[in-house]
Amino acid sequence: MPVINPNLQTVAPSRLDDEFGAEILITNSYIIRTTDDLRERAEDRGLHEMLDFDGAIVTDSGSFQLAEYGEIDVTTEEIVRFQHEIGSDVATPVDVPTPPDASREQTREELATTEQALTDAARVDTGEMLLNAPVQGSTHPDLREASARTAAASDHDVFPIGAAVPLLNDYRYADLVEIVLAAKRGLDADCPVHLFGAGHPMMLALATAAGCDLFDSAAYALYARDGRYLTVAGTRALDGIETFPCSCGVCADHTPADLRGRDDETRKRLLAEHNLHVTFAEVRRIRDAIRRGRLLELVERRARGHPGLLDGYRTLLDHADQLEQTEPAAGDSFFYLSAASARRPAVGRHHDRLRELAAPDQLLCSEYGEPGHHSYDAVWRLLPPFGPFPRGLASAYPLTATVPERTDTAAQRAAAEGVAALAEANPETRITVGHDDWATPALAVLPDRVETENLETLDQVRREPSETESDGDQ
Repeated sequence: MPVINPNLQTVAPSRLDDEFGAEILITNSYIIRTTDDLRERAEDRGLHEMLDFDGAIVTDSGSFQLAEYGEIDVTTEEIVRFQHEIGSDVATPVDVPTPPDASREQTREELATTEQALTDAARVDTGEMLLNAPVQGSTHPDLREASARTAAASDHDVFPIGAAVPLLNDYRYADLVEIVLAAKRGLDADCPVHLFGAGHPMMLALATAAGCDLFDSAAYALYARDGRYLTVAGTRALDGIETFPCSCGVCADHTPADLRGRDDETRKRLLAEHNLHVTFAEVRRIRDAIRRGRLLELVERRARGHPGLLDGYRTLLDHADQLEQTEPAAGDSFFYLSAASARRPAVGRHHDRLRELAAPDQLLCSEYGEPGHHSYDAVWRLLPPFGPFPRGLASAYPLTATVPERTDTAAQRAAAEGVAALAEANPETRITVGHDDWATPALAVLPDRVETENLETLDQVRREPSETESDGDQ
């Protein structure tokens, strides 16, 4: 949701829905309340008419000003009542945004104030207006989780994760992932999560995968005022761009030189429009990836664009067990893109299923086709990073995966972990692994009783025979 400064509208709110796809925006009720002209207009005409926006409007309470200046002259009950009077759709109490790395003592004290604000907000008659229940806790995961539990018990409606902007500004995406996942552990599964102040397109996929549903940011306008151009791979200075890498309306109709030659206000507006276009394009891309079951692949691609994002993605995969709870059971083909793919929840889920499979007495797990002559009771497919599976499951997700022919050690090691899971569940089965030059660290994962053979020794081919070859036409 774009942040609209009621005193400085770089892009008119009336354009946000039709031209950019913004169905909701956020503005600051504290600024409106403390600016005489704005307050009079909002009270007389209502917030929607004042901003000329028909979609939903979320209002902040002044917590940002509290964090910036140390105090504000309004209580939660006063500001929530004001938000209701001017027609806000989602109101926010006066929470305390505890900054990253604050002491536990400071964090606990400020959490108590935030929790009291939730109680105070609940006393206001808000009619059909929804209420935010901010989740704070600095960079202490246990306090974030505790704050989330309190928020979930408040009977409020939306659950913003606050004080994340300093982490975003410093590219501390690993810490961001930790606090989001901690908050998710404390919230009910049906609690919508809003990540306050997050709106750079490069990190939206990662935050979505961690569990966020809503985002807001003034970055589209703030960056434009500084001559900065947003992309899904990061931020670029307009002065350093010779060709726009984007096909939005702004970039299709103008060259970088054109924009640099415009007057300040026009240049800022056009840059802001591009920044909105690229942000909402990423939102649509994320929605499509979710529907196709490929969100983590999108995250992995984005993670290659910045070391901080890669740290965040690796941290996300450290919590694969938590992610598995919402990982789709079906989707488009699993693409193995890097060693990180071996840690995705779909791989761990397959290993869990292997612990439930009964295996025959003599089993060969082979990376490729069956050997020409063998005495095994069955030959199962061995597919890094998943491991073994009966060939009858080859058309089931995620075993339809597309993987490189040259598998890396991480994929081999994960496959070996799958073999180990099967062996543990079937202690009487004699298992042989037919591998294609697996790395020593991967082979070391296999239990001692599992035998290993080179594919050439087993007289195997490097691919499954086609129907034509099976018919003996050659």
